[in-house]
Amino acid sequence: MPNTQDALFRPLELPCGEILKNRIAKAAMSDSLGDGQGNPTKEQIHLYNRWAKGGLGLAIIGEVQPTPDYAEKPGNLVLDPNSHLDNFATLAAQGSANGAKLWIQLGHAGAMAHPPISAPKGPSALNIPGLSCEALTLEEIARLPETFARTAQLAQKVGFGGVEIHAAHGFLLSQFLSPLFNKRTDRYGGKIENRVRLILEILEAVRSKVGPRFPIGIKLNATDQLEGGLDTDDALSVITALDQTSIDLIEISGGTYFPGARSASDAPARGPYFLDFATSARPLTHKPLMVTGGFKTLQQAKAAVSESKVDVIGLARALVLAPTLPNKWRDETLETPEFPRFSNPPEGGVTAWYTMRLTALGEDREAEMETDLPSAIRAYEARDTARTALWNSHFHQTTPK
Repeated sequence: MPNTQDALFRPLELPCGEILKNRIAKAAMSDSLGDGQGNPTKEQIHLYNRWAKGGLGLAIIGEVQPTPDYAEKPGNLVLDPNSHLDNFATLAAQGSANGAKLWIQLGHAGAMAHPPISAPKGPSALNIPGLSCEALTLEEIARLPETFARTAQLAQKVGFGGVEIHAAHGFLLSQFLSPLFNKRTDRYGGKIENRVRLILEILEAVRSKVGPRFPIGIKLNATDQLEGGLDTDDALSVITALDQTSIDLIEISGGTYFPGARSASDAPARGPYFLDFATSARPLTHKPLMVTGGFKTLQQAKAAVSESKVDVIGLARALVLAPTLPNKWRDETLETPEFPRFSNPPEGGVTAWYTMRLTALGEDREAEMETDLPSAIRAYEARDTARTALWNSHFHQTTPK
């Protein structure tokens, strides 16, 4: 048995006083495990219990919507006063087993809201191939901090251990940061101090509702990986601004789900993606840093933490392949999960496969999964079609225009 004081398994005290038992986190993904009406399913509850028992210090549920109006997919959760709070409480309790902390990610897809169930709106109006949206009005922007704060307060009420504000991957708050999406000429556009304004307003509103000891994190892009998007200098300016706030954890990721954009996670394996950015960010903030993307081996994770490049390692696909990976890393019984190799995958195929594997994990049938991308895509699309009908029937009298 290794020394449990090894850097990767040392507890981390967050600025608010809460403690993560180790430095391994399941980063937020679009689980697509909701029931089509915004509620957790038994499969999702079981999956997060498996991850908790597998040794995680922290898990974050991706894209939990404060309202049903701007969802990313019909499998998203919706946590608002009309939700089935008992289901969320069960999810919070089961996902907090074994000393794990379970947070929800506060999401809003903005311009990339799913048109069959949403009416996309972003910082500015867009009409380009694959993406069209209206611009948010100042009145709509002014309502967002309270909307996010209400959901954070509900998360606290039902037993989640914290929240993360999603400002990465091309969703709404990331759109505000990006000059490519944000063409506003008012106080929310132009220089980076204006583009970060809404994030700071949301953070302040959330903190006012949940109090000083409830963890609040944020997920940021180091880069959008799009020409004309958020660049490194502006991203570092955001880090500097956040250092003056009550944020408890800054997660660094990158890329965007903008149609046709390159995904870092689909690139050839070359190790962790954003450690150079974290190294540049470290002198600008006293806040704990988490980096997500490209960690595949125990040695990569241990080195990043022991060399103080990061405080927390964010894993996603590795935990879909090996849900007990933290325990195996602690016991040094597995160096790296076996990542499947896909030859010439169709667009969206790899994401569909990993998403359907999440379902298989929640049903304890992952051993049956094959690396058949066309079948995964068909199953994924058929499920989304069925959930779209459920979503619109439950939340909308008519399909969003």
